[in-house]
Amino acid sequence: MAEQGYDVIVYGATGFTGRLVAEHMLATYGVGRDIRWAIAGRSKIKLEAVRAEIGAHAALPLLIADASDPASLAAMAQSTRVVITTVGPYQLYGEPLVAACVEAGTDYVDLCGEPAWMAAMIAKYDAKAKASGARIVFSCGFDSIPFDLGVTFLQDQARERLGVPLQRVRGRVRKMKGGFSGGTVASLMATLEASKRTPSTLKTLADPFALTPGFRGPQQPSGEAVEHDAVAAQWAAPFIMATINTKNVHRTNHLLAQAWGADFVYDEMMLTGDGAAGQKRARATARQSAIQNTLLGFAPTRALLRKFALPKPGEGPSKEERETGFYDVLFTGETKDGRAMRGAVKGDKDPGYASTSKMISESALCLARDVGRDETSGGVWTPGAALGAKLITRLEANAGLRFALEN
Repeated sequence: MAEQGYDVIVYGATGFTGRLVAEHMLATYGVGRDIRWAIAGRSKIKLEAVRAEIGAHAALPLLIADASDPASLAAMAQSTRVVITTVGPYQLYGEPLVAACVEAGTDYVDLCGEPAWMAAMIAKYDAKAKASGARIVFSCGFDSIPFDLGVTFLQDQARERLGVPLQRVRGRVRKMKGGFSGGTVASLMATLEASKRTPSTLKTLADPFALTPGFRGPQQPSGEAVEHDAVAAQWAAPFIMATINTKNVHRTNHLLAQAWGADFVYDEMMLTGDGAAGQKRARATARQSAIQNTLLGFAPTRALLRKFALPKPGEGPSKEERETGFYDVLFTGETKDGRAMRGAVKGDKDPGYASTSKMISESALCLARDVGRDETSGGVWTPGAALGAKLITRLEANAGLRFALEN
């Protein structure tokens, strides 16, 4: 491993989310203090503009790196302990940086919600990362930290208080204000386009154990139909991010040597209320989701979205929209003998941008400062398995998240 000059490099800092990451790093850790960090991207002029816009002085280093220039990625990876990358869709732009970090033995965090690409990267780079010591951690934003760490938190509490893990856990989004990021939608469209070229992609998307090579657990709930959740006492509708989150949760259990049991069952849905009104909202949500998925399956629709609906590079919601967003996710679970626990994860900012930018920043710093390689060695990881309780501590201290048990 090369001698590193930085703790963290923010790659993609000229994009909207990357700039928010840089803002969080500056506001929380300053420049030239204990944390050594830099911003990186393709254009020095744009990086200088970002540095000025966020109010950082000239001591904040700027690095030139480009996904199409492997030498620049190698140099960046060799100069830092951790790379944060917000440059997606990752199936289009991500692999060269993963390869560079694996080769250098450098840790890596991203915002990936693209399970087919993640499965391919696990197959291609997990053994190499174990050999080099690089810790590659996918999905360090709203997909999938509140869900992956929410289950991890509840399971840790169950083992401590009940002496056994929960065999069945449900993730239920109770409230959420703020949209998904343009990057999330762009990744979804790239995945749909990839499925047209490679039909096996659809099989990966449908498989809850797509990220657990060599292991298959029991049949899992589909989460695709409206149902009444007796534990939450509300109606539930499909949740668009369940496809990626559930896979990450199962991979966390897999990486923890099935600590939650080889028969662990997990699903995610969105709560819509009780009574007839809640049922009506659930059905409307399900219909809307089905229509959106159908429309996104058509290339002309995706082209129109790119042209007119998706944020352009450097664009996103206003500061007021980011600051007034929030989310509240309920987790309920039972042990094999029927004992129950419930908890919640709450975030105080817009999930897709403001909260995500803080979560990925703290994930990188958790790798750099809190979790040694004697605790988490090289390989391709999830946040829950690699960082666990130490990341929860950071998120509660610096990112506006709260993890708590409920009665």
